[in-house]
Amino acid sequence: MAQIKLHDQRKPLELWKLIGRCTVSCISVLFSQLALSLVPRFFSASPLFIQLILSALVLLVVVGLGRCSKRLLGVSGSASAFVFFSILFLWAVYLAVLRPAVSCLMDIAFNGAITMLIIGLCSIMSSNPGLVTYGSSDELVESSVAEVEAHNRILEPSASVLCHECPTEGSVLGRRVRYCRICKGYIKGFDHHCPAFGNCIVAAKSQIVDRTRLETSLSGNLAISTMLFSIFQLLWQAVFMTWHIYCICFNIRTDEWINWEKYPEFQDVVHSQQGQSFNEMRFKNPYDKGILQNVKEFLGF
Repeated sequence: MAQIKLHDQRKPLELWKLIGRCTVSCISVLFSQLALSLVPRFFSASPLFIQLILSALVLLVVVGLGRCSKRLLGVSGSASAFVFFSILFLWAVYLAVLRPAVSCLMDIAFNGAITMLIIGLCSIMSSNPGLVTYGSSDELVESSVAEVEAHNRILEPSASVLCHECPTEGSVLGRRVRYCRICKGYIKGFDHHCPAFGNCIVAAKSQIVDRTRLETSLSGNLAISTMLFSIFQLLWQAVFMTWHIYCICFNIRTDEWINWEKYPEFQDVVHSQQGQSFNEMRFKNPYDKGILQNVKEFLGF
């Protein structure tokens, strides 16, 4: 069975561009964190909920300024570098401000967690998420040449080549190979491209600080603002965790859920009745085998 090579369009980022984007991201982190420190500086007597709302507004303003700078100056940062420098900033604030008030055991645990977080982030950013470079000629001719090659920045399968039946386990559709327009590659099990990690996400089987004293200084403002920033991270991570639990339970990927009209196996064509001049296309999930079975397959049981 012949093998056909899928074109890998990924290009490494030039060094000067990489340094420039990292520099912009570092400046963005410092600017956003210092802007957040203004909230506890001027609204220290306000409840935490009010400070959260004000912090959200400040972040929106910072994001807006960042977009304007991108349009005017033509420079942009990297989301993954922004996450990396944000972690370093939080770590620096902890070491400079909060560490003296923390017990030795908690200090070891926190520093260990941050170290593992940085290692994990670097590992995700540099790992191969499942790049597919070769495919069976029979499979490609039967089900994916038009699907894989006839994309317009994202994969757009040809309905004339692909059948609307449920995909088999061994076929390219069964392996759910999708095209990532950011990485410019074909990824097996592609769920979505995560800007924060700078890589594709795939679905695979298998003692208290004295607040009164802190609020009167810049270090205290930074400690509170980084706490607010951390709460925001927990909130959006909870949202994403909920979404991915839903995807596991119903065996659906983010890209497939958003762009289901591009993938024929998710299309259920309802033929028009007499007097109607069009057919209705509805969503169907050929991979959904029930919540219990979907979870078992995800866990590898």
